[in-house]
Amino acid sequence: MTDKPGLSISISSVERAAEQLLTWQESGPKWRLAVAACLDALGGKGTPDQARAAFVDAAKECGMWLGG
Repeated sequence: MTDKPGLSISISSVERAAEQLLTWQESGPKWRLAVAACLDALGGKGTPDQARAAFVDAAKECGMWLGG
């Protein structure tokens, strides 16, 4: 998942998802929700599944391709 054609990365943790979000050029409403969801998960107020769902929504909002 990346906004750069031909480049892909793998994200396997909430920490990595949060780091990746901070590198994105776009930061729409779903991006903000994804950052908050990651911080909540890292702080024990949310779950990794919630963070993942928010991350996927943010990626779709930005037009990024998500691999399986």
